[in-house]
Amino acid sequence: AGKGTRFLGASWPALSPLIPMRRPRDESGSVASGGGSFRAMSSKPPTAVVMMNMGGPSNLEEVQPFLTRLFTDHQIMQMPFQKQVGSLIAKRRSPKIVQQYSEIGGCSPIGKWTEIQGKMMVEYLDKTCPETAPHKAYTAFRYATPLTEVALEEMKKDGVERAVAFSQFPQWSCTTSGSSLNELWRQVASFGLSDKIKWSLIDRWHSHPAFINALAHRIVEGLEQFDESVRHKVVLLFSAHSLPMRRVNAGDPYPQEVGATVGRVTELLKQMNISNRYVLCWQSKVGPLPWLGPRTQDTMKALHKAGCTHFMAIPVAFTSDHIETLYEIDKEFGEEAAELGAVFKRSPSFNGFPLFGEALGKIAEEHLKGGELCSEQYALNCMGCVNPAECRSIVNPISPYARMKDLGA
Repeated sequence: AGKGTRFLGASWPALSPLIPMRRPRDESGSVASGGGSFRAMSSKPPTAVVMMNMGGPSNLEEVQPFLTRLFTDHQIMQMPFQKQVGSLIAKRRSPKIVQQYSEIGGCSPIGKWTEIQGKMMVEYLDKTCPETAPHKAYTAFRYATPLTEVALEEMKKDGVERAVAFSQFPQWSCTTSGSSLNELWRQVASFGLSDKIKWSLIDRWHSHPAFINALAHRIVEGLEQFDESVRHKVVLLFSAHSLPMRRVNAGDPYPQEVGATVGRVTELLKQMNISNRYVLCWQSKVGPLPWLGPRTQDTMKALHKAGCTHFMAIPVAFTSDHIETLYEIDKEFGEEAAELGAVFKRSPSFNGFPLFGEALGKIAEEHLKGGELCSEQYALNCMGCVNPAECRSIVNPISPYARMKDLGA
């Protein structure tokens, strides 16, 4: 650290270091796993950090239930007779998605990576935040096991009194973070925990320096896959999950927050003498209705026609590998690039990257030490909110809270 790193034939300054750390390991050298009641191991209940994400099927049998929960979620799409229609869509799409999962190992790795990331974060927090220690990470997936209710059951068993809902979507969208939080509050009430646990939220962190720092490192690693003589030719395709235009036009802030991430990381890359051309594009459109564009594969084709020959996809809105990176980007986009005669790579996902674990720890540390309840933006409902009764709520907050819509009532 401090000496800089050689890249593209130039020296760029090392990024500001974060606290070094090692992942906990068991006697076999594998990452240690949790187990047992926390209350039985510690006299003080843990500060819970609830890692909230979409999740993914842990085996092929879970694909259809996963899709059913997804397509019947009113926060993502609104359809007449949604429960029946969404279930039918899930049933029809399941064989195709099962085949895709079978080609990437028969399951989604997101559960494994979320657990590892949570352990790295907790180790960081236990070192830097002794006043709120011990800390414990709980995985709460929206559409796959372990579901939100599983996390709450474990928290109840551990006697948790203070919790942070930490969205694992860096950029806020009502279809992801919003849906996950609404489900959390519903389940908190159903478990009778509404007055038992004090809550705060990390609802977005798209421009946090530690996140941008880790993302820049992953981009550097990705560029090193190309021969040094052509690295300057590589077009960076910042690829994020798309969103239905109906949600964009309703005021969902996701597109501008993804754009903010891209802007911050490209500025940091310039400080490192990396000035590759870049484009923000969108993937994973589902169904016939208009979605946010341009599509990643269409962008690559258009740029190839314009004379670009080398591309690197950067999964800018994902925190680990799953079907959108391993199948859609690596396989589908990779095959399309090969047909074009282009050179195509992807920057590595965060997965078990220690710098990303430290970034999560840094974000949570600042939140806990600062006594933050939520971001300033959280209280502001979208212009076209589809769930005004629930959206932007906080159950039993650590400090007084009111939504903007309620203040103006």
